[in-house]
This record gives sequence, structure tokens and C-alpha cells, in this order.
Amino acid sequence: MPNGLKIAFASTDMRHVDQHFGSAKSFVIYEVDIDGATMTDAIEFGQLAQDRNEDKLEAKIEALAPCAAVYVQAIGGSAITKLARIGVQPMKVQPGTLISTLVDDVQKELRAGPSAWIARALQNEKDASRFDAMEDEGWNE
Repeated sequence: MPNGLKIAFASTDMRHVDQHFGSAKSFVIYEVDIDGATMTDAIEFGQLAQDRNEDKLEAKIEALAPCAAVYVQAIGGSAITKLARIGVQPMKVQPGTLISTLVDDVQKELRAGPSAWIARALQNEKDASRFDAMEDEGWNE
């Protein structure tokens, strides 16, 4: 796992998961591997209402596409479906859960043997890197 898994957290203070996916104003992104975790990005969106605004999801879905998972305090069905289509695992947690605790949990799972969603994310990462290797070898369509 050369770069680790990218994990997003819906957070206003960069310490706790404290937002509903649809109305989230910001996400903090960590790259997590067995040995450590690094905050790599923070994405901010304007104020959004939770309901009756499906267009608000598209920008978030696009911004989170490189992530393996996104942790939120709540999420609607249409967002779950859209995230699943691009291989991002939505994870619902209690409001105010510490991001550091969730990062530790992911690292423990990686060490113990990954859960199904982490195994899928690792496989997707491996599958994506094979195309880079083919290109480096001079493959051309």
C-alpha cells in the first residue's frame, strides 16, 4: 500500500465527525496506512440545506471520488447509492466521534486483516496501479 487509503470525515472542526453528508460544509481527508496517518486535504463547501437539493451531492461525490470511505453522522439513501457507484464506502458514526479514534480503528483493521470494505478498497487501489505499470512498460491502445 504505497500511499495508504484516503479516508474522508465530515467535520467542521477537523477533530470530530459532526455533519450530515448532504449538508456538510467541509470534509477533512486523511491518508491512512498501517504505520501512520496524515491529513492531506480539507475540502470546503458553502452552506447547504439537508433536503430537496440533490444537485448539492454531485460536487461532494466528485470531490470524494479518490477516497475509500467517508465518515458522517448521517447520510441519505441517494448519497449512499452514488457513493457506492464510485467505490466509496459511507460510514455512519455517532455525532461528535473523534476522527483520531476512527483513524486508529482503520489502522487496527489493517493490522488485523482488513474488513470487507477495506479489502475492496485495497483491491481497487491495486487494480488501478496495474494500468500505471502497463503504461510504464509502453503499452498503448
